[in-house]
Amino acid sequence: MRLPSWLSQHLAALRTLLVFTVLLGLAYPLALVAIGRLPGLDHRADGSLVTVGDTTVGSSLIGQSFTDKDGNPIAEYFQSRPSAAGDGYDPTATSASNLGPESVVDTLSANPDDAKQSLLTQVCARSLAIGELEGVDGSRPYCTADGVGAVLAVFHRDGLTGPVTRVVSVNQTGTPFVGSYDGVPVEPASNGEDYQALGGIITPVRGTAPAHPVVPSDAVTAGASGLDPDISPAYAALQVPRIARERGLPEATVRALVKEHTDGRALGFMGEPGVDVLDLNIALDQQK
Repeated sequence: MRLPSWLSQHLAALRTLLVFTVLLGLAYPLALVAIGRLPGLDHRADGSLVTVGDTTVGSSLIGQSFTDKDGNPIAEYFQSRPSAAGDGYDPTATSASNLGPESVVDTLSANPDDAKQSLLTQVCARSLAIGELEGVDGSRPYCTADGVGAVLAVFHRDGLTGPVTRVVSVNQTGTPFVGSYDGVPVEPASNGEDYQALGGIITPVRGTAPAHPVVPSDAVTAGASGLDPDISPAYAALQVPRIARERGLPEATVRALVKEHTDGRALGFMGEPGVDVLDLNIALDQQK
């Protein structure tokens, strides 16, 4: 007896559902778990945990912050790069900030929950803070002395052309970083105003900072995953004098440790060298 066509179609769909449930919902996950338990892979499958004695101190694949309970850098440790994953290095919220080079205007508000820093201001603030921590010049092009993006909204009489009629420092509600622009006094910004929508031309001002800042770029920008455990050799070198001073070690000893924990390019030509911050800090603690 032939079944009705509609019933045959439903039975075929049910068989397909059961087959793919078994294959993709059971067999495939179990196969991946089994592969992850193979010798040489089991360490990575378990999260590449790093232990010192009987204590797990972190992961060799996932970075972490070396800060106190208030988020301030612990001076005797090498610092990691910034992270935009959750509250920082959260593997359940791996992500980047999704801000690009055109993110130069802050959202200003009297309510801190509504205020939002542009990527430029984040970079400027981080560079200034690292400069103060390391005792070096933290200035960068297009940054103000107080660590925000040096950006003006310039208004012209005829819209895009003609004499300048008004200038606003869009990222500052206090004293502007420059007194005048093209002979026109610069105004501080007001909370909640969108000066670009009002007709202002957004104009970053380079300033007098060196073309090659002392603070490396990886020290002020978050990685794409937010979980990067490495920093550049340049950022590690910048931190050597502070580490040596805080720990009472010769700088040569600290530099040797940095070199020992620096990995070269993959296959000798891919990517850039990196310094594993966790392993380096563990090695520092063992110096005691």
